Order: sequence, then structure tokens, then C-alpha cells
Amino acid sequence: MQKHLSVLKRARQNKTRKSRNTQVKKLVKTAIKNVNEKTELGNVEEASKSLTTAMSIIDRAASKGIIHKKNSSRKISRLSSKVSSLKNKRNK
Repeated sequence: MQKHLSVLKRARQNKTRKSRNTQVKKLVKTAIKNVNEKTELGNVEEASKSLTTAMSIIDRAASKGIIHKKNSSRKISRLSSKVSSLKNKRNK
């Protein structure tokens, strides 16, 4: 291990940032899982509510740079298409 103070500080910063990033990634994954569960059950109202919360969580993670911007837009697009297809099936 290095003895320079700047190297030690950098290691501490990396450790805290990694733990923060993993927490946000877990939030994103659980939000996506909630939307998928609601769409599989066929509940349109709960699926749309969970979609809006998932969209905000995913956008927040992308703005912080934890996930890539295009990755976040792809996730949101896939989730919104699932919910909209569920709404279309219900209307028919």
C-alpha cells in the first residue's frame, strides 16, 4: 500500500463512492422489478404508479453518472412500452 496521503484519501473516496453507487443501482433494479411484477399481475393503475417512480429513480441515477444516459433511456422505454401494451390490452 502506498504511503502518500493523496493515495490514501483517494482510496477512501473510492470506497464511499462505490458503496453509494451500489445502493443506487439496487434502487434501480428493485424499481424495475416492481414495474415488471405489476405488469405480470395485470394491474394497470399500480403498474403506471410504479412506472413513474421507476422513471424518476432511473433518471436520477443517470444524472449522477451511475448508469449511462442511453442505458437509462433504454430501460425507461422498455418499461413504458410494457405498461402501455398492458393498457392497450385492457382497453380492447
